[in-house]
Amino acid sequence: MPAPLEVTVAICTLRRPQIGDALRSLVRQTMFEQGPERARMRVCVIDNDQDDRRRAEIMAMGADLALDLDYVHAPRFNISLARNAALDACTTRWLAFMDDDEIALPDWLANLVAGRDGHQAVFGVARAIYPDSGVPRWIAGEDFHSNTIDQQDPPWKGYTCNVLIDMDFARAHGLRFKEEMGQIGGEDTLFFRDMYKAGGKLAYAPGAIVEEPTPLSRMTLGWLIKRRFRSGQVHFIVLRQEGNSVKGSALAVAKAGLFLLLATLNLPRPPKAARHALRAALHMGVFASALGFAPYREYSAPA
Repeated sequence: MPAPLEVTVAICTLRRPQIGDALRSLVRQTMFEQGPERARMRVCVIDNDQDDRRRAEIMAMGADLALDLDYVHAPRFNISLARNAALDACTTRWLAFMDDDEIALPDWLANLVAGRDGHQAVFGVARAIYPDSGVPRWIAGEDFHSNTIDQQDPPWKGYTCNVLIDMDFARAHGLRFKEEMGQIGGEDTLFFRDMYKAGGKLAYAPGAIVEEPTPLSRMTLGWLIKRRFRSGQVHFIVLRQEGNSVKGSALAVAKAGLFLLLATLNLPRPPKAARHALRAALHMGVFASALGFAPYREYSAPA
């Protein structure tokens, strides 16, 4: 009889009470309904706070839910450090990441695992759940906050809000999340690009869904622009690594101007205007990085 499949689910957290809902959603995973002979799940919560004040609370949640749960303290307010702590704590071949404010649908892990053969990473969908009221119509209609992958994305596009990773491959190639990106963001983009360059094969499982209740504080064009500007910063790093930073920066200036013009012309049509403004913000992030401006830090230390 083959050994049961073992999966570690890692959740990096920083003071979010929603982690209780995330843990409860793991109890409902259908792939474990046939008992431990079929599959086993371990859970690792990595606390990125400056102290371990939530250790007892999180361990108690795990005990109440009958989860095989470990708590790891990884201080310094650096998400890369927390993700690397998850890599180090994982003792199974397969490691799944989800965020501490997400709720996994019952067949989430089963659908991720189903796509693992021949692949070193399998990405699912992080579906934004918008509040019932107070959301601008153009934001909800365009669904700017969900994480998905489409055919126009580069083959190495990836994210850690919903992914299954082959840790045998990651260990063999020394893959790590870059700590210098730990407050800027985009550390996951660079991680999966490194995986792809090392020969890893990346897959997409659109049926593997986690839902993320999205707060009203993110329902503004300003928040979205900052997020895209940060993406531009990460894109500049990729361009520099590929030796295309000069050409890419020049093109970014032209593209930023073009999309700003298109955004202005489409002001009577808010969804189209917003999409053009966000494209402009991305290219502005590229150019700002080329000029050496201090990066926008999306994950700076909380007050």
